[in-house]
Amino acid sequence: MKTNGKKIAYWTVTSLLVVAIMLSGIGQLMQYGGNVELVTNLGYPLYIMTILGIWKVLGAIALLVPGFPRLKEWVHAGIFFLMTGAALSHAFANDYGNYGFNMILPLSYAALNIASWILRPQSRILGSLLGNTIERAKKQSLAFK
Repeated sequence: MKTNGKKIAYWTVTSLLVVAIMLSGIGQLMQYGGNVELVTNLGYPLYIMTILGIWKVLGAIALLVPGFPRLKEWVHAGIFFLMTGAALSHAFANDYGNYGFNMILPLSYAALNIASWILRPQSRILGSLLGNTIERAKKQSLAFK
């Protein structure tokens, strides 16, 4: 995929992911819609909505803020574990929803997250930043000899 096409794909997928995670987090913080019923049906205490809501909002913001590649790696890992955990919670509670919606939605968010991580530009890859720093240090040390 061309660099420009990859960048467009990255920002499209990441924007969808950020909007989905942000709205989900805000919905949990406001206890909007069926969130209370959903959490209690799974057997979780209501305060878990506040914790998850804050994490989701902060994670969505972190994905958009420039820089901080290590933080972004952690956010992607967190979203993956959060969404697969949600799908498994619904499966173990036999709470599949209409047409499996309660399983499909978190797994689709996890898929968006994986796509965003795979498509991320070189500037957002932690290893490439460290590699560049090491290469620069080697060149500078050779220049002083």
